[in-house]
Amino acid sequence: MPAPELRKMVDILADPGDGARMMQDPIKSDIVISGGGLAGLPLALALGQAGLDVIVVDILDPAADLDPAFDGRVSSIADASLAMLRALGVTQHLEGQLQPINDIIVTDGRVGEPVAPFFLHFDHREIGDKPLGVMVENRHLRQALKKAVAGSGKITLLAPARIEDFETHASHTSVRLRSGQVLTCRLLVGADGRGSQVREQAGITTFGWDYKQSGIITTVEHALPHDGVAQEYFLPSGPFAVLPMVGNRSSLVWTERTDLAEALLGLDDAGFASECAKRFGSYLGEMKPVGPRWSYPLTLQFARDYVRPRVALVGDAAHGIHPIAGQGLNLGLRDVAALADVIVDSQRLGLDFGSLVALERYQRWRRFDNVSLGLACDGLNRLFSNDIGPLRVLRDAGLGLVNQIGPARRFFMRLASGGVGDLPRLMQGKPL
Repeated sequence: MPAPELRKMVDILADPGDGARMMQDPIKSDIVISGGGLAGLPLALALGQAGLDVIVVDILDPAADLDPAFDGRVSSIADASLAMLRALGVTQHLEGQLQPINDIIVTDGRVGEPVAPFFLHFDHREIGDKPLGVMVENRHLRQALKKAVAGSGKITLLAPARIEDFETHASHTSVRLRSGQVLTCRLLVGADGRGSQVREQAGITTFGWDYKQSGIITTVEHALPHDGVAQEYFLPSGPFAVLPMVGNRSSLVWTERTDLAEALLGLDDAGFASECAKRFGSYLGEMKPVGPRWSYPLTLQFARDYVRPRVALVGDAAHGIHPIAGQGLNLGLRDVAALADVIVDSQRLGLDFGSLVALERYQRWRRFDNVSLGLACDGLNRLFSNDIGPLRVLRDAGLGLVNQIGPARRFFMRLASGGVGDLPRLMQGKPL
C-alpha cells in the first residue's frame, strides 16, 4: 500500500476505535522501525531516500517531545554526523539552532579549589577550518527530523502507537500493534532506547553495569560569550561539562553520585544556583540557571547481539555508554548509516536484506567500534571520578603530556569529529 494512503490511516491506527477494529488485512511495508527518536527517524529518512517504504511506530504523541520541558538535553554532533544529517535534508530545518564547537578544554580539580595546572586543549584550527562539531538541543533536532520526514513520500509515522508483539517468519516479520492492526515487513528495526521492547522480545540479552551516578542537566545563562568553547572539568564525583549553546547560554551536564544528585535537585533555586556557581566558576561572568532541571541514571549497557533474522537494533537499543565524551548520539548515527548501507547494498544486489547473512555484516561493522568506545569512556570515568592522590598526579601529568604532543592531540580531535575508521557513505556526506 502506498505511503500516502497509509498516512490517511494514522489517526485510526493511533486510536484503537471502530475503524481500527474493522481493519483486518495486514499493512505491508519494507521496513518497520520501532521508535521515532534520534536514531529511528534518521534511519527512516535514509531508507526512504533509497526508495524503500518505511513505517515508524512511536509511543509518544508527536507534539510531546517538542516541548522544552520534555527533554532539556543537548547533543554533540560530530562533523561526520553533521555531514550525514545534511545529506538527509535535516540541517536545512536547523537554521539558527547549531552552535559550533571551536575548542575543547579538559581540566581536573576539586570543588572550590583552583583547577590543576595541567590541562588538555583541543583547538579546531589545528586540523582545518571546520569546527570540531556542533551542539544542538535535542528538541530542535527532533523537530527538524520530523519536518524532513513529513516531506518524504515513503515514510509513514504512526504516533502515538505501540507495538504489542511480533513474530518472525522465513520471509517477513509480522508486527501487531496494540490497536490490533498488523504490519508486515521484511525487517523490523528496534530504535526504541535502552529499555528496548524489540530487543527483549527478540530474546537478546544485555550486559553492563550501573555507575551509581546520575547526570544532572540544566541550562545556564552567563554574561560573557563562550566563543564556542566546551569545558570538561573532572571532579572527584564525576565530570562537570559546560557545553556551549546558541547565545550566551551553556548546558551543564553534571555527574554526581545518585544520592547527592537527588539532594541537589531538591534544593531551592538559590541553593541550586549556588552549587552550580561553585563548579562553574566566574570565567563567563555572572551566571544563573534558567529553565527546568533533569536527572538521568548513568549506566553502561551493551546488547550481546545486534541482530536476529529479520530484526536489527540501532542506537541506545544496542548500546548505552557514559556521556563523558558526548559520543552516544554519534555512535547511534553511525549504526544508522551502516545499517542503511547494508540494507541498500543488499537490495540493489537482489539479496534479502532481512536475512541473518546480510544483517551480520552490519553487526560486524558496528559492534567493535561501539564496545571499544564504550569501554574507553568507562575507563576515563573510573580514572577521573575519584580523589586518589597518586592517580590524580598520573592523570594530570597525562593531560599535560598529551597536550604537548601535537600528533596525539590532532588524532584525538579527528576521532572526536568522527573522521576516523570505516565510515558509511552517509557519514562521508555521500548519497546511498
